[in-house]
Amino acid sequence: MEQRKALDAQASGWMILLCMIWGIQQVVLKWAAPDISPIMQIALRSGLSVLLVIPLLRLKHFSDLYHKDYLLPGLWLAILFSAEFLFVAEALRYTTASHTVVLLYTAPIFVALGLHWKLPAEQLNLIQWGGIFLAFSGVVLSFMGRGDTAGDLTHALWGDFLALMAGMMWALTTISLRLTKLADAPATQTLFYQLLGSFLILLPLAYITGQSTIHWSWVVLGSTLFNVLIMSFFSLMLWFWLLRQYLANSLGVFSFLTPIFGMLFGVVFLHEQIELNFLMGTGFVMLGVMTVSLHRQIARTWAHIHFIK
Repeated sequence: MEQRKALDAQASGWMILLCMIWGIQQVVLKWAAPDISPIMQIALRSGLSVLLVIPLLRLKHFSDLYHKDYLLPGLWLAILFSAEFLFVAEALRYTTASHTVVLLYTAPIFVALGLHWKLPAEQLNLIQWGGIFLAFSGVVLSFMGRGDTAGDLTHALWGDFLALMAGMMWALTTISLRLTKLADAPATQTLFYQLLGSFLILLPLAYITGQSTIHWSWVVLGSTLFNVLIMSFFSLMLWFWLLRQYLANSLGVFSFLTPIFGMLFGVVFLHEQIELNFLMGTGFVMLGVMTVSLHRQIARTWAHIHFIK
C-alpha cells in the first residue's frame, strides 16, 4: 500500500482552495436563484456531472454498478443525497447562504451520534460528548434572534431548520456508506449513484413544485459552469488526489474552514447580515465539531500536559 505523506505547504494550499470552493457553493446557488431555482441548479449540476464521472469509472467496475450488493445501497444513498440537496435548495429560499452552510456542516456531529449506536468501535468518549454539547448549544444560539417581524422570523427559522435537516441527511449518507458494501467500492462508483439518482429525483421535483423555469442569462451560465466544472469535477478530482497522497485526518482538519468561507462570501457577494448570536453560535458549532473530530489529538495533548506536570 502506498505510504501517505504528512501535510505540507502544497497540500495546505490546495485544501484552503477546496474549502473556498465548497464554502462558496451555497452562495452561488442563492446568487443565481432569481434566474434559476436552487433545486433546478442542483438537478442540472448532477445530470451534467454524471457525464464527466462516467469516463472515470474503470471498465471492470461497470458490472459492479448493477450488482445487488452495490445497487441497493447505491439507490439508498441516491435518495439520501437527493434529500440533502433538496433541503439545501429549500433552505436557500428562506434563509441566508451563511446560515445554510454553517448548519449544513453540523453533519459530523450527527455522524458521530449515529455511529455511536451502530458500531462498538465508534463509541463516544467524554471529550466527544462535550463537543456534541458545545455544537448543539451553538445551534440553539444560532436559531435565536432571527428576523425583525413575526413573518420574517417564521421564514428564517424554517430555512434554518431545513439547513439543519440537510446536515442530518448528509450524516445519514455518510453512516449508510460506512455500514454497507459501498464502503469498499471506488469513490467514483459511489459518486455515480449519488449524482445520477439526484438528477432523476430532483429534476421531476423541480417541475412538480413549479421551480423549473430558467431565465437564461450570464448568471445562469456562470452558475452552471461553476457547479459542474469547478464544484463537481475539479474539486472532486483534487480531493481524491489529495486523499491518495496525504493522510486523511490531516486533510480533514481543513474542512472546518468551509463554513467560515461560506459566511465571508455570503457577506461579500450577497451582502448578508450576520447576527451577533449567529456568529457566537457558529463559534460553538465549529468548536464542538472540531472537538468531536479531533478527540484523540485532544486526549493525547491533555495526557502529555499532565505527564510534563
